[in-house]
Amino acid sequence: MARHLPNRSICASDAAIRQQQWFVFVMAPRNNPLKLNKLQLRTLALVQVLIKEAGQGMQDPETGDVMLPSLPAPHGDHVHIGPYVVSARDISGFSNMGVWAALARKGLARGGPPVTITAAGLDYDTGLSENFVAPSDH
Repeated sequence: MARHLPNRSICASDAAIRQQQWFVFVMAPRNNPLKLNKLQLRTLALVQVLIKEAGQGMQDPETGDVMLPSLPAPHGDHVHIGPYVVSARDISGFSNMGVWAALARKGLARGGPPVTITAAGLDYDTGLSENFVAPSDH
């Protein structure tokens, strides 16, 4: 009885097809390389808005760090940050000492209150800054 051997050209094309199914995925750079949690990101983003948009704080010309002697307090369900209005629940990290400790460990802030935001903290891309600002209607 003759033994049937597979056609080598078919096997070669099957192997080529199998090889084409392997993909190499290149990871895009992380938007959050320091792995800040949501509350830490939100707090840092709001402080960046407070410094950059509202002009709050005193900058050290040597280091680029900015010291904020006080943080805004909410009234009602919102808080004013310069010309903007932000929901009071979005600033919950301002009064959370754990958030400031985490930002300090990662080199983005020091102290709490008064808070000093380092140059690295000012430059850190949270990707959230534009989410919190809405022009005030009062």
